[in-house]
Amino acid sequence: MLFETERIYFRKLEKKDISILHRWQNDPEVYVNMSDSFDLYSLEDIETFYEKIKDGKNYIIVEKKTNKEIGRVALPFLNFEQQNTEILIMIGEKDYWGKGYGKEAFQLLLKYIFNELNLHRATLKVFSFNNKAVEMYEKFGFKIEGKLRESLYRNGKWHDIYVMGLLKKEYVKEGT
Repeated sequence: MLFETERIYFRKLEKKDISILHRWQNDPEVYVNMSDSFDLYSLEDIETFYEKIKDGKNYIIVEKKTNKEIGRVALPFLNFEQQNTEILIMIGEKDYWGKGYGKEAFQLLLKYIFNELNLHRATLKVFSFNNKAVEMYEKFGFKIEGKLRESLYRNGKWHDIYVMGLLKKEYVKEGT
């Protein structure tokens, strides 16, 4: 299978995933590193969101042993003409945090981007306080290309949002 490792696989986002997305989207611990707002989203909001993204490159990360949905990856701004994409990744199930699943999913996604889609460039945004994510992205070769200074107000202070990029020729396949 194209989208699998020893512990996880990706499957296409499906309508049945709306309730999972709804739970993750409304969990402040999950979205503290993902969203610039803490708005609560209704099930109808998530259904509308699903209808907008369902035909794109949106995948659920599934842990093989239990067949449990643990997160999501997406390429929301894929441009084949310019051979680039933006990346989104999240591990929504907190029991799977800190166990290497995010790194494994990210590695699998990069392999797909650079080896299968043969893209030239990948971009992502990350909050400056999310040190673990920044370090992981840098291990795969991503570089901070810019920052949106003091763009996020969280926990009583202003934070930057980093814009990070990776060219195919810079891609570190194992992230080590």
